[in-house]
Amino acid sequence: MKRIFKLLTNRLFIIGVMILLQIAWIVVFLADFSVRYNFVSAIINVVAVILAFFVITRWSNPSVKLSWVFFIMMVPIVGVPVYLIFGRPGLTRGTRKRMDARNAVIEPFLKEHTGVTDELRKEHPQAALQSDYIWYASHDPICDHTISRYYKCGEELFEAMLADIRKAEKFIFLEYFILDTGEMYDTLVAELAKKAAEGVDVRLIYDDVGCVNKMPAHFYRNLQQKGIKCAAFNPARPVLAIIMNHRDHRKIMVIDGMVSYTGGVNIADEYINKIDRFGYWKDTGVRLEGEATRNFTVMFLEMWDYIVDGSSDCTAYLPDPALIEQIPTQGYVQPYGDTPLDSENVGENVYLNMITRATKYVYIYTPYLILDQEMTVALCNAAKSGVDVRIVTPGIPDKRMVFLLTRSHYMRLLESGVRIYEYTPGFLHAKCFVCDDEYATVGSINLDYRSLYLHFECGVFFYQTPVVAQVYEDMQETFAVSREVFVEDCQRKHPFGMQMLHAFLRLIAPLL
Repeated sequence: MKRIFKLLTNRLFIIGVMILLQIAWIVVFLADFSVRYNFVSAIINVVAVILAFFVITRWSNPSVKLSWVFFIMMVPIVGVPVYLIFGRPGLTRGTRKRMDARNAVIEPFLKEHTGVTDELRKEHPQAALQSDYIWYASHDPICDHTISRYYKCGEELFEAMLADIRKAEKFIFLEYFILDTGEMYDTLVAELAKKAAEGVDVRLIYDDVGCVNKMPAHFYRNLQQKGIKCAAFNPARPVLAIIMNHRDHRKIMVIDGMVSYTGGVNIADEYINKIDRFGYWKDTGVRLEGEATRNFTVMFLEMWDYIVDGSSDCTAYLPDPALIEQIPTQGYVQPYGDTPLDSENVGENVYLNMITRATKYVYIYTPYLILDQEMTVALCNAAKSGVDVRIVTPGIPDKRMVFLLTRSHYMRLLESGVRIYEYTPGFLHAKCFVCDDEYATVGSINLDYRSLYLHFECGVFFYQTPVVAQVYEDMQETFAVSREVFVEDCQRKHPFGMQMLHAFLRLIAPLL
């Protein structure tokens, strides 16, 4: 009874039920009119055909278009209103206008360093092509004068974060998808409260949907009483709204404009293995010190200003150039953001560029393997061309249906020569690529539709930095403790009924 009561009083459950009731009311209303008036049914069918044509002609992912067209045409009375509410890939006009206004103010602080870019072009034209794409698509510049370090588990990452927080003198910015009560959260809040009492400007952005099922109601008031300023991205409300489909999935910490962190680690005990959820929880992250932190500082301030409707003076949060010059250069580092504001899928294209330009190997960590046609073809073609392509997925899933969908992609990849490993110690939540001993990217971007097309995300592109070798070494250690999957395994585990389920899941994957 306690579990039932907890479920019924859960805010996310209540919001979900109310939204479903609103959709049901619209469907019942249309169905009633269709029964009473034959012409209404005909109009709905005509609208469905027009809408399907509109979806097909949009510049968007073919897999997404196929899923929506199937849904609209199979059940028009449901598919039409649901698409109009949730199917739009972009944001509302008002939201876009507000974000564009913030971007116009913030973007001038992301100046391209021509000397660095020219140096990279001379040193390695292929790396420069990737960097140029990121600059074109997200306006985040390539940086030198940056020390970078990779952490192969959340425990090590959190220790480093706390050490840097204790050194903060001016400000601490945090932006996370999930907050959850527990030892990690309590320890972090205690340190942040101490700094706020010392006069340090402490700000926290959290995604409301990511936290709604984990944190008590109005928890932010307690944080504000401790001097921690809070801003909730896209608060969950029990009303139909297009923007509810978009979430802030980033994981960012910035300290004094000189040090920054990102990766897959949220603020919850499973990420540092203080509790056991799905076996050992493997996650990763990176620490940047120096010029590249500026990209994350500006990224955070842009989101903060959008949420609170403010206008930050970025110059107050950027470090003294003289301090930056004292930081040694260790290769090239380029933090980048991805947003659903435009039709440019930065995260996916960074991954695709690494796959298609690889000549030796591409190793990948991803908790979810929900691929579209472009990504599947790129991975298969790379493997067929002799590139050593390896993908590590979780051995113990956090979501059973998503795990079935992940496994549904195995057969085609394996038949093309891609090697797949399942992390047997537990759940792998890391999002990393490493390629040819030269490139790597670490961030918050999963290989699934929501991450690649609907969420606000971030990552870091590395070229010839210590992180590249550190990611490679971690991958080798992970392969050794993972179970390799072979074609024969898929044939044994995938009878006809399971194959049909896999096919259906792949069809509706973009709608999940």
